[in-house]
Amino acid sequence: MTILNPDYPRPSLYRESWIDLNGEWEYGVGSVARFDRRILVPFCPESKASGVGELPGDVVWYRRIFDAPQAERLLLHLGAVDYRAVVLVNDVEVARHEGGHTPFTADITAVVRPRGNTLVVRAEDPIADRTIPRGKQYWKWPPEGIFYTPTTGIWQTVWLEPLPMRHIEGIRLQPSLGEGKLKFDVAGDAPVELIAKLEGVVVGRWSGPPGTGEMQLDHVAPWHPDSPTLYDLECTMAGDRVETYFGFRTVETRDGRFLLNGEPFVQRLVLDQGYFPEGLLTAPDGEALRRDIELARAFGFNGARKHQKVEDPRWLYWADHLGFLVWSEMPSFHEHSAEAERRLAAEWADVVRRDRGHPSVVAWVPANESFGLDHVEASTRSDFLIRMYRLTKDLDPTRPVVSNDGWLHSLTDLCTIHDYSPPEDLARRYRSLDSALDGSANGHPPYDAGFAYRGEPVMVTEFGGLRVAGSGGWGWLEVADEAAFAASYQRLIDALMEPGPVQGFCYTQLTDVEQEQNGLLTSDRKPKVDPGSIAVATGIPKRTDA
Repeated sequence: MTILNPDYPRPSLYRESWIDLNGEWEYGVGSVARFDRRILVPFCPESKASGVGELPGDVVWYRRIFDAPQAERLLLHLGAVDYRAVVLVNDVEVARHEGGHTPFTADITAVVRPRGNTLVVRAEDPIADRTIPRGKQYWKWPPEGIFYTPTTGIWQTVWLEPLPMRHIEGIRLQPSLGEGKLKFDVAGDAPVELIAKLEGVVVGRWSGPPGTGEMQLDHVAPWHPDSPTLYDLECTMAGDRVETYFGFRTVETRDGRFLLNGEPFVQRLVLDQGYFPEGLLTAPDGEALRRDIELARAFGFNGARKHQKVEDPRWLYWADHLGFLVWSEMPSFHEHSAEAERRLAAEWADVVRRDRGHPSVVAWVPANESFGLDHVEASTRSDFLIRMYRLTKDLDPTRPVVSNDGWLHSLTDLCTIHDYSPPEDLARRYRSLDSALDGSANGHPPYDAGFAYRGEPVMVTEFGGLRVAGSGGWGWLEVADEAAFAASYQRLIDALMEPGPVQGFCYTQLTDVEQEQNGLLTSDRKPKVDPGSIAVATGIPKRTDA
């Protein structure tokens, strides 16, 4: 299934009829509703692309007028609003939502009229509140170190979806490679029909009541980065029709290896923070999201660790279609409390539910480097991380979960280590399992008190951070010029991947981000070094279709 409109906001569940509400809105700031300025939605007010380009304070207001399409039901969707949102249509509250990275929906059928409807969104995002899952958004000004300009308010698409009265309310797909079956759960209140196709040829049909079922397929081919085979699925219910897709693949960890479709697989990932110079967390358009994946593949990477960001669903769509592995990571809080734990767990559950249908997603990362947990008791930290591990496994038992990427792991399926040492140090450290786990990589033991290595695959999931001298900003390791960059990168990869315990890596990083100048690309996506030379060193031949 190829979405002809690259800006369709929910490509994993596609309907032809939708209305984009992005564009110029009225806008204001402060505790009292005011609309004395203009802003370009979906860009946050801190971004240049919004037309505002300044920190707005803790509360922002949005307003626009829209006409309602003729429909039996009308849904209003908001892709992401940071952090707490109240939504009103014609002065009637239709939704409240907490969580800056996940979508929410309001049924506005009862409150709209054919023309001249007033939509108001109030967003509250206290910049100094570090108990909110903030990720890399800094709670001070100006940004410094590894933290960046914050995002307030709307930062993903706002859109309308007209529906018939009886319609498909949701679909969960669970392909089983071993059985050659598609297991599914379709929500709704009318009989449903499903048709699966591979390259336009029907390979499975099913019809019956809504709810759970399974479809045996005539032909089963696995999804893999080298051959990202996807099946199209048409689902109809009464007068409603949606299109989606799925892929057959398995991921597991066993005997110290990561297995993809039952075979050992080396993940060669790049750290991707998903920041754009004009739009911050918001890409300029859907094509830019696709291009980021194509650029990463041109450097030889077979996937990305999406770092401290829940990415736009359109990026995951292209990861599925282009054959690009994804580690999905929750933005962290930075000050611990019981409320901080509640907020993160609730939003993380929504992230997993939203994205567990993507074959490209091969690992869940609910925590990173003990962010917000570094000054608490070890038992408090590990108790929370274990709860997050088990919550994730309850929602999706099919993927590995990384308890605390970088160090101080508790219960985990992968032993991941962050190590920004020079190549010669890496070469010594990663020749044996004992030296890899001795705690010298970053000053932290790999496992927290009461926990120990249980045979998990070992991966170095942050390293490198090369920066050319005199280029401004900062990086982790400095090199003299482009030639030295490529040579140093080669030595880093060799140091990790020569015989030893390391089963894969994630290089820091794909692009420069604000004051961090350690990307393979500039922030506006210009290569700093020849992608072909990096691809050879990465260990994967350069993809000719990038």
